Amino acid sequence: MSPNSEYDIAIIGSGPGGYVAGIRAGQLGFKTVVIEKAELGGICLNWGCIPSKALLRNAEVLSLFKRAAEFGITVDNIDADFSKGVDRSRKVVDRLTKGIASLLKNNEVDVLSGDAHFTGPHTLKIEPGDIAIKAKNIIISTGGSPKTIPPLPIDGEMVVTYMQAIIQREVPKAVVIVGGGAIGVEFASIYRAYGSDVTLVEMLPRILPNEDDEISKHLERGLRKRGIKILTNSRVLGLAKLEGYAKIQVEKEAGVIELDCDRVLVAIGIQGNVDGIGLENIGVQPKAGFIQVNENLETSTEGVYAIGDVTGQLLLAHVASAQGIYVVEKIAGIENPKLNYIDMPKATYSSPQVASFGLTEQQARDKGRDVIIGKFPLIASGKALALGETEGMVKLVTERTSGELLGAHLIGSEVTELLWGASMTRMLEGTTLEMGGMVYSHPTLSEALKEAALSARGEAIHV
Repeated sequence: MSPNSEYDIAIIGSGPGGYVAGIRAGQLGFKTVVIEKAELGGICLNWGCIPSKALLRNAEVLSLFKRAAEFGITVDNIDADFSKGVDRSRKVVDRLTKGIASLLKNNEVDVLSGDAHFTGPHTLKIEPGDIAIKAKNIIISTGGSPKTIPPLPIDGEMVVTYMQAIIQREVPKAVVIVGGGAIGVEFASIYRAYGSDVTLVEMLPRILPNEDDEISKHLERGLRKRGIKILTNSRVLGLAKLEGYAKIQVEKEAGVIELDCDRVLVAIGIQGNVDGIGLENIGVQPKAGFIQVNENLETSTEGVYAIGDVTGQLLLAHVASAQGIYVVEKIAGIENPKLNYIDMPKATYSSPQVASFGLTEQQARDKGRDVIIGKFPLIASGKALALGETEGMVKLVTERTSGELLGAHLIGSEVTELLWGASMTRMLEGTTLEMGGMVYSHPTLSEALKEAALSARGEAIHV
């Protein structure tokens, strides 16, 4: 492609927001370019959600082998080669990366490799190559990077973020994971399945602090049952590196303790990638490390939009994709409802899994809603019993009089695949009447949704 080209839409970053926006723009006939400084697919595909789910699947298979006796199967001399599991995860990544390249090409989207930065509201310079392009609309989709803290300087080997951990080929004998959010509990599940001594350190009173309180406590019990140690209301004071291991000082309510380990995973959150893209040249001032946008995802500069983690709104890949499509269709003059972040689905692929959307029980009560809760424990599910996966439950937060579904909170095996049913009920303005009245296949795990809805109406059959 020759320099100084002009486009309808230029997209900086090819993660789940950027590449999806590019494909949709191509479908709508816009002359589009996606600029990526590293690998197509961004952090999610290459270093986050996709490879971590491949590793989690490896861990699930290993855990099932360890439980083989429950199913009348004798398995001896299990050889769990973590490095081969990492190799499998990279093959998954490679296949998807090639797929994204093909999709962009098929939709006539140009792809440029390099660092892009603004030279004006509608102009970008891309290096290396000293390429200058103009675009009527520019979408910033630069994503986020792991946050770090001074007491735990990252060295990429002993003290790591998820970006290094995802490709390390050896399982630590003992690992301290700092941060009890989604990344922290997912890696805790992986490492523990391979026999690591795992300690989770969380500064707040509970892990997964943004989830429903009851679900967080349920997950904590499940992780502890698997042998994972959890320290809440705790913060790291410092780290001393010794010969082959590290000693971490952790302040708890009862005092300071020391933890020995050979790896530290820092998983305390994400900050937006706002540096080095020339925001100062277009009058956009980040706040708290993120780009501020309005309800249409437009920055303070007309024609410049931001989507995904760089906005700090809801740090989830599918949210970035939804934002990308929303922005492109807005540019095309297609009017869609404003994105509802409260009802966006959330998924954590720990063992057990957690999935949710909407208001937690406490949030609903704080808003003055007349709440009634519907619950169904998976131990009462015939399919869960048959699978040997009875840990968990479905919890629905509903309005007492109308039956309106305010929130759904699930924990258990593969519940991330069940959430869509509750989400669709909410989107179509359905109630517990419709959700409980629909006929579900038997035996399936999804019947737990029906029973929870019936429970909210005082009509549960199987519990």
